[in-house]
Amino acid sequence: MSDKIEVVSTNVSKEKGTIKEPVAQIEFNKLGIIDDAHAGDWHRQISMLGQESVERFALKAGRTIAPGEFAENLTLRGLDFSTLRLLDRFRFGEVELEMTQIGKKCHGDSCAIFREVGACVMPKEGVFCRVIHGGTVRPGDEVEYLPKHYRFWVITLSDRASRGEYSDRSGPRVVEHIEAFAEKRQGLRAEINTTLLADDAEALAAELTRARKAGADVIITTGGTGVGPRDIAPEVVSDFCDKLVPGVMEAIRLKYGQEKPNALLSRSVAGVAGSTLVYAIPGSVRAVDEYLNEIVTTMPHLLHMLVGLDNH
Repeated sequence: MSDKIEVVSTNVSKEKGTIKEPVAQIEFNKLGIIDDAHAGDWHRQISMLGQESVERFALKAGRTIAPGEFAENLTLRGLDFSTLRLLDRFRFGEVELEMTQIGKKCHGDSCAIFREVGACVMPKEGVFCRVIHGGTVRPGDEVEYLPKHYRFWVITLSDRASRGEYSDRSGPRVVEHIEAFAEKRQGLRAEINTTLLADDAEALAAELTRARKAGADVIITTGGTGVGPRDIAPEVVSDFCDKLVPGVMEAIRLKYGQEKPNALLSRSVAGVAGSTLVYAIPGSVRAVDEYLNEIVTTMPHLLHMLVGLDNH
């Protein structure tokens, strides 16, 4: 990644499937670029490509590639596109874009440059964005890159651990799973906050609210999902959520309950509070392993759905 990222070219086209022509400036509104064929109420309003990718392709093709020939709206220099992740943002002065897709399906003969050269760089190296804040962008403008960091909030509920009678083992185990999940997701950037509380409904409700106000993307509580007099997590988490996602926990209980019937007694909960995912899972280390192994399989899709992306 260069110290300076700048706009090389701003490009538009009136029709889809055609090369885009460089223009002196482009105007963004909530639907994309005014007078561009790809503007609309969808997630691929803006296409971006690195000038470095264009130059590498030109060497292989044996000819000069003009800005916009790959149908990109913005040609940038100095940005390492291989490090980008969904929901990263880019600021061009007052304009702010959010990345919604990496690469695309090659359209083959319906793509102008593919018809001529027999290949295209956009399917693997191009990215697509939607507009967060509109305005004007011109060639030569500097770009501020704002990588997305997912905030995880891990809350352990245990009277005895909170009194120091033994060490919390389940919270750290949740953290290990989050770190492994982030690494597996090609370097997803994870910030993790941990809290240890007694099994107290008011304290948990306050901590859930604090986590949400702090911008937590995912909250995971561990402990307090049984039927004992101090097991309050499911009730508090359910009241905190706007929507419940019952299938997640039902599937986990069914999977492990076939071998261990006591697993069916867990009252674990999954839900959504605003744009935050919330999970209440059991407190044993073994249960943390079982639950997190399953939860992370649907978590990425849920996170994207919460911000209006439904990429399959």
